[in-house]
Amino acid sequence: METQFSRCLKVVGVGYKARAEAQGRLLFLKLGHSHEVLAIPPAVRVFYFKNNVMCCTGIDKNRVHQFDAAVRSCKPPEVYKGKGILYIDEVIKRKQGNKSK
Repeated sequence: METQFSRCLKVVGVGYKARAEAQGRLLFLKLGHSHEVLAIPPAVRVFYFKNNVMCCTGIDKNRVHQFDAAVRSCKPPEVYKGKGILYIDEVIKRKQGNKSK
């Protein structure tokens, strides 16, 4: 029995989406940029539960975590609004914005 490593990511934000095409080898991220396309490595498989929740699995732990870090670096979580790509079990401590008088 082979041990598989998995990591789940959540895309948070209005209009932010993630989808795979070309037989699951290309990852399209709609994050407010003109275009963002990432190639999924052959050792990693990506599953989607919704438009905003994806789970990456694979046999090699380093490749799975490296791919997740590459996806997350496209839009790291923001501390003021909480938007961006974050791990499922991650908690973002939000900051208070400026107060106007």
